[in-house]
Amino acid sequence: MATSGPTTAVVREEADDVVEELQRVFGFSPQLAPAAASTAPRPTGRAAPVDDPGIPVRSAISQLQLAEPTIRLAGGAPAVVGVPVWLWLDDVPDSAPTATAAVGDAQVTATARLTSVEWTLGPSGATVSCAGPGTPWNGQVGASPDCGYVYRERSLPERTGGTGRWPITATAVWQVGWRGISGGAPVAGGQELRLTSETSIAVDEIQVLVVGGGE
Repeated sequence: MATSGPTTAVVREEADDVVEELQRVFGFSPQLAPAAASTAPRPTGRAAPVDDPGIPVRSAISQLQLAEPTIRLAGGAPAVVGVPVWLWLDDVPDSAPTATAAVGDAQVTATARLTSVEWTLGPSGATVSCAGPGTPWNGQVGASPDCGYVYRERSLPERTGGTGRWPITATAVWQVGWRGISGGAPVAGGQELRLTSETSIAVDEIQVLVVGGGE
């Protein structure tokens, strides 16, 4: 229960009694300074409006902490023409990352979903699009069940700009959507976010020489 009103009255009455006593004893009356007006802002009960609704959206997306993909390959060192190469990404979360950001009177929750991984493998036209991060290779026999490639050409220096390795890029394609409130009204949207990493691979060829005996 608030008691500021009665308490202030009692303090004022006590101050008046002190003034009368000082006037009686010393013959003068001191001047009481008026109470200073408070300069602190009064609470309004609501957060300040946000001029740019994109601010909480960008903040929420940054908090998702989506990183450039970590490329993994398996198929021999070097890889061999005609032998399947497994392709996958490390450190991709199993569930969709979610983050919430609040700025002023706006609050937005962003969620990211990996929709595909686009691979370029070096030779002209050597591209692969996988629906997910791919399956890690742990000694399985044969081709990857969901993301792989079979080279048909060696990575000769004259084909690879002198490096002797095919360049590889992997682009993780994320679909980021957000929903929230800004200025008391609902907001929603989405955008595509593409994150790319690069590596390379040497590809050799096994040649079998068959020597037959004559008659």
